Amino acid sequence: MKKPIVLTIAGSDISFTVTTDDYNAYLNEIMPDNKVAPAHNLVMRTVDTDHKEQLRGVLDNSPGASMQIAGLLTQQFAPAIEIAVKK
Repeated sequence: MKKPIVLTIAGSDISFTVTTDDYNAYLNEIMPDNKVAPAHNLVMRTVDTDHKEQLRGVLDNSPGASMQIAGLLTQQFAPAIEIAVKK
């Protein structure tokens, strides 16, 4: 699966394309003591080439931005589904 996602970040639209491989790699990289680097990797790996420098500027000047952006990307790529246990 491949999903284009556009986020408005600091007043500008920035385009991303997230694939199943990107999403799975992000989940596999997350460790109890390593969450920021996987988020940064997901964001930079999926941003469209023409927005990469603009995004770098945001990430350099906004601590925690990669975590926020990664959270939104994963929510849009794999939204929560309703699951219930049948008794």
